Amino acid sequence: MHAWLLPEAIEDLLPAEAAQVEFLRRRLLDDFLRHGYQLVAPPLLEFADALLEGDAGGDLSLRTFKLVDQLSGRTLALRADMTPQVARIDAHLLNRPGVTRLCYCGSVLHARPADLLATREPLQMGAEIYGHAGLEADHEAIRLLASALRQADLPPSRIDLGHVGIFRALIDGLAVPADRERALFDALQTKDIPALRELTQGLPEDRRAGLLALPGLYGGIEVLSGAAARLPTLPAISAALGDLLRLATEMADLPLSFDLADLRGYHYHTGVVFAAYCANSPASVALGGRYDASGVRYGRARSATGFSLDLRALTRLSAAAPMPGAILAPWPEDVSVHGEIERLRAQGETVVTALPGHAGTWREAGCDRQLVLRDGKWIIEALLDN
Repeated sequence: MHAWLLPEAIEDLLPAEAAQVEFLRRRLLDDFLRHGYQLVAPPLLEFADALLEGDAGGDLSLRTFKLVDQLSGRTLALRADMTPQVARIDAHLLNRPGVTRLCYCGSVLHARPADLLATREPLQMGAEIYGHAGLEADHEAIRLLASALRQADLPPSRIDLGHVGIFRALIDGLAVPADRERALFDALQTKDIPALRELTQGLPEDRRAGLLALPGLYGGIEVLSGAAARLPTLPAISAALGDLLRLATEMADLPLSFDLADLRGYHYHTGVVFAAYCANSPASVALGGRYDASGVRYGRARSATGFSLDLRALTRLSAAAPMPGAILAPWPEDVSVHGEIERLRAQGETVVTALPGHAGTWREAGCDRQLVLRDGKWIIEALLDN
């Protein structure tokens, strides 16, 4: 095997793409900061039992690389998702009594890619609101996501809303075995109606009809009135539909749509969930939702909602921002050029010194101009090709 080969679905970022990722990272984090979100940076690895505690569906564990710590002998986990770490910071380290807004950006590692074209090392960026149980926090998170996509010049073409409380209400009290519940979840996600018919056999007729109706309940705001007519009249379902209607009314300026069979993160989320799409991507570009009691595993239950996205994937969808070229300066053989180079750098210019013996190669280093001495004055000219 060649020494320069990387593992499958792991890749380098070369200068042009790395510059674009960094440009977008700064732009989005600055937007989060302007909205009052404070930046945190959790560690790359933690003890596995702490990082994976509360992983009810086992989804996170399946995506997580594990190894043995040579210092403690305990199992460590390389993070596959930063959200639990941020919840730990809020609940255990900051321990604030009121609302806390946090944002983050860092690499995560997946044991397997999410799909055939996905990387196993996403650059996860997100924002979370802790300490407010009301729908206002969900409203803020959705608006912040829309703002982030506009910052990336990828305004959302649609934002799908759902509510995991509807599915929970339909199976609540039915003593459905865990494997059957998981199969129901998978069938709803893929909108597999034949499988859903088979899996719902023997359930009370009103619950079965409700589960069979969910895959068809997607589209515009009319979906909510359709759901009220077709789903059982249960308090939890009425409350969930009321939440979605309120969000639709308050955010009529956003391209909202509804998908009541979208249960991504079902074992993790507790209320409103959402997925954002842009015009040039058939797949969602960001996912989010409410996950109350996020800090229970760390000794302090906290209401929470937020979203995350893969900054690498987002960068590849967005138009490349023009990167400023560099100025090539002659190798400093006298004192005056030192001062001029530092003056230009202080103004924000990138200045590259021409190490001797490499004439004709400086364009590939990003240089498009050159610093030359004319009549005793340093001036900037277009870079010659020689």
